[in-house]
Amino acid sequence: MKRRKLGSSNLFVSEIGLGCMSLGTDYSKAQPVIEAALEEGINYFDTADLYDFGENEKIVGQALKNVREQVIIATKAGNRWTDAKDSWTWDPSKAYIKEAVKQSLKRLNTDYIDLYQLHGGTIEDNIDEAIEAFEELKDEGYIKYYGISSIRPNVIREYAQKSNIISVMMQLSILDRRPEEEALPLLHDHNISVVTRGTVAKGMLSDRMIEKAASKGYLDYSYEELEEVLPLLKEKLASARSLAEVAIQYNLSHPAVASVVAGASTPEQIKENARAASSASLSAEEIKLIKSITKANKYEQHR
Repeated sequence: MKRRKLGSSNLFVSEIGLGCMSLGTDYSKAQPVIEAALEEGINYFDTADLYDFGENEKIVGQALKNVREQVIIATKAGNRWTDAKDSWTWDPSKAYIKEAVKQSLKRLNTDYIDLYQLHGGTIEDNIDEAIEAFEELKDEGYIKYYGISSIRPNVIREYAQKSNIISVMMQLSILDRRPEEEALPLLHDHNISVVTRGTVAKGMLSDRMIEKAASKGYLDYSYEELEEVLPLLKEKLASARSLAEVAIQYNLSHPAVASVVAGASTPEQIKENARAASSASLSAEEIKLIKSITKANKYEQHR
């Protein structure tokens, strides 16, 4: 599998990454999925302390311990569970970030984290303090690099201008083109890579299409619009390959994108995602056609 450089770092990530949230809590089922990913050349594994109360990090760490030096582990912090573990609160403070990383390192059973990400963020946060925390963690050797996971243009802009982030994880798909107008060009100009999630739009950009659409629609698409757009995309672009392959190649066509993080709960899904990454790139004509069929979605004003 091809690899792309992650921002200004010396990390080269596979074009498909494994979104580990979908692995579940049964190690005997998760391990074959991770092994299949390694066999397909996937070296980028994304988790978070929030997933399954930290159990996800434990599973990822255990499954990758024998290949630790050959893989890139990304995890996240900023959300802390309440004592009752029935909800979580947002805490981007320096004190919490520096404590959370130690717990993640312990669960991952590793001495360092390749990419440590702020798991969200608002413009009201003390962004300078959060940056200071990440910079200190770099200096102390706990992390190699840091980034953020955010879809908020104003937050992304602040970190791009003030920090040394190497990546931004964000939602991006054929049906969610919100980052294209501002975020993607801005990050590309700053040599900050994008790692995408939500690529198949909750399954709508797959062979199941409208079956996966909610009756209330998706973002600024009504259900009725989806009934028109999805079959049209398949007819015009997915006659020789799956719609999911088209969706993954669409994200990879953006020069700012380094990796498409996709979830998988079976080895078969891993193989499907790997095939999609190795399929032919979209032509300029195909990209133009996609944009003519879909919307240039807009962010809500408060973002």
